[in-house]
Amino acid sequence: METYTVKDLMVPLSEYATVSEDATLFEAILALEKAQEEFDHTKYRHRAILVYDHNNKIIGKVSQIDALRALEPKYEEIGRGAGLHRYGISKKFMESMLEKFGLFEQPFTDICKKAGTENVKKFMSSFSEGEHVDINATMDAAIHQFVLSNQQSLLVTEGGEILGILRLTDMFAAVFHTMKECVLNGE
Repeated sequence: METYTVKDLMVPLSEYATVSEDATLFEAILALEKAQEEFDHTKYRHRAILVYDHNNKIIGKVSQIDALRALEPKYEEIGRGAGLHRYGISKKFMESMLEKFGLFEQPFTDICKKAGTENVKKFMSSFSEGEHVDINATMDAAIHQFVLSNQQSLLVTEGGEILGILRLTDMFAAVFHTMKECVLNGE
């Protein structure tokens, strides 16, 4: 049976979509599209763009949700939200917020065009301590971090330097593969 490590499953930075902190959302989307085209198509596609500063240090990421949130600046009035449904807020109430806050009142093409010119720093997510995993960490430690942090990816580090990304989809695939081998081989 194959044993996986964080190092085995991570996506190196060189294969991930990255943009400068001076990039626009449109440039970030183009970088994501390019990375997806060049990435191994037998794996899951990338879902975020990493943002680096003038010293080439990764300082944040733009997720798909961040990009959608950028379409409507009024979401800042509502707050970033951790999924309002988690707090018992109904779908009907969430729908009423569209009208109350006047969300998406402009033609959608205008909204997309305007958002595409915005700087990625305006809506990127910064990283917390819980989003880093050491390249030599065990798989159980990485799983523990995913479960408790509820993140879609973790930054893989060595000596404080970011080397790549450990994605939840890759972790799940490794767990499923191991589970399948164990069950089918009676281990």
